[in-house]
Amino acid sequence: MTEAPLSKRLGRTLTGWVQRTFQSTQAATASSRNSFAADDKATEPLPKDCPVSSYNEWDPLEEVIVGRAENACVPPFTIEVKANTYEKYWPFYQKHGGHYFPKDHLKKAVTEIEEMCNILKMEGVTVRRPDPIDWSLKYKTPDFESTGLYSAMPRDILIVVGNEIIEAPMAWRSRFFEYRAYRSIIKDYFHRGAKWTTAPKPTMADELYDRDYPIHSVEDRHKLAAQGKFVTTEFEPCFDAADFIRAGKDIFAQRSQVTNYLGIEWMRRHLAPDYRVHIISFKDPNPMHIDATFNIIGPGTVLSNPDRPCHQIDLFKKAGWTIITPPTPIIPDDHPLWMSSKWLSMNVLMLDEKRVMVDANEVPTQKMFEKLGITTIKVNIRNANSLGGGFHCWTCDVRRRGTLQSYLD
Repeated sequence: MTEAPLSKRLGRTLTGWVQRTFQSTQAATASSRNSFAADDKATEPLPKDCPVSSYNEWDPLEEVIVGRAENACVPPFTIEVKANTYEKYWPFYQKHGGHYFPKDHLKKAVTEIEEMCNILKMEGVTVRRPDPIDWSLKYKTPDFESTGLYSAMPRDILIVVGNEIIEAPMAWRSRFFEYRAYRSIIKDYFHRGAKWTTAPKPTMADELYDRDYPIHSVEDRHKLAAQGKFVTTEFEPCFDAADFIRAGKDIFAQRSQVTNYLGIEWMRRHLAPDYRVHIISFKDPNPMHIDATFNIIGPGTVLSNPDRPCHQIDLFKKAGWTIITPPTPIIPDDHPLWMSSKWLSMNVLMLDEKRVMVDANEVPTQKMFEKLGITTIKVNIRNANSLGGGFHCWTCDVRRRGTLQSYLD
């Protein structure tokens, strides 16, 4: 076959190129039109009535997430768990790590929390619950393997700032996948107009923990905490949401066994310039979560733990705040508190400035609130306390009726 002249071959090549370019341009135009349509849909105005809105710990409570005790498991006895628990319970963790908490105790805790939910509903509060999950299942990442813990404490993993709900990255390996229990709720909030942010998830590799953290007793903890030494390093950001407490434009955080400075810095940058994140510290041998140490209960009013005095208390006194010293808790010494201290007595939930949910057994604490003119809603969650939290811990206040204000200036 005779080969066509070069001019004809070039013509066919150019013609084909022009046709392909035209077809490509048509496709791009159509794709662009579809993209614009999708963009229009994605940028529709947010609903006026956002389901997520909370600026502090005391405005009138309208909606709350309450945790679940079901299927709660004892975490494996790893270095970060050892650093956050008292030595008298270490044999319990060594024996039961990776298995369910005692079934009879869990059953009682479930009943208590159900009653707490019923009372909240009677007080006019909408209650949401996380999905049930079997926390005994083993999982493995490229850096570690573990079993889970629970979805009992929404306060540990979620914090609401304005109309944004933030998922904390956590610091215990047993809590790596805890967010899964809350995803269906948060997706619903997102579809209804809320902002949804997940903080960077740490790998929880060995480098995040001081593998040689020298703890053998409470005295060791006192010395190490006083020196600013914690079991978590600054390898990558980590924090539990319960190490932050809100007062409008000002949010207070502590460096603890589960929250490092990188985690606090991430929150500071993320929330700036509308919010100011302040680091405060305490004389605390086992810093983990701020709300049984420093619990803000009203505009310019805070419960300050007398056993764990705040080093920066003058900051609040100069701003005219009222500092209240709560009474010594009366919980019996033989009651198991596997993951917390007796000071859960001050871990209360404000329904508004004049109503507080408080432990039915803690009469001295009830009298303290009554002297302040605050009505006490008494609920017994003594068995639920054993899992590591009081009313504030067991809840995440999703919506409170109020506006953003400053209480420190």
